[in-house]
Amino acid sequence: MKVTCADMMHVQNQKLLTRLGLVGLIPFFLMTLGCWVVHPDWLGYFIKAQLVYGIVILSFLGGLHWGVTIMARDDNDEQTRKALIWGVIPILIGWFSIGNMLIGFIVQVAGFIASYKIDKKLYEAYHMPDWFIRLRLQLTRVVVTTQILTFIAANVRN
Repeated sequence: MKVTCADMMHVQNQKLLTRLGLVGLIPFFLMTLGCWVVHPDWLGYFIKAQLVYGIVILSFLGGLHWGVTIMARDDNDEQTRKALIWGVIPILIGWFSIGNMLIGFIVQVAGFIASYKIDKKLYEAYHMPDWFIRLRLQLTRVVVTTQILTFIAANVRN
């Protein structure tokens, strides 16, 4: 089988996207770890930082749909409307999470899980590669776990 330059670029992009996704998990890990080890006087800062980063990532996940929809060559107006509307929902979920720090984690965990489930359906409709959907699942699992552990630390250490 002949490997083309386009195939090589695809593999390189897949590796880069995977690495960037993993790097994007670092703040989640650091804030969770911080919530367990810092002096209780600093706990609020780590909780807030974790929530704010969650809002940023939820917003990013919503924005992906706008980008994919704009780039899609599909004339399915119904699918386009769904994708564009869904694109703003994670942002709103993130915004609702800032009202109360502790409840915010519950809202964000639900938001990340819902985002993955809806993304999976929409990404299949966009004909996104399977590796990307699998990567989204792996990243979502880690994010949800760190959010839950931060929520526990916030309740145990307060």
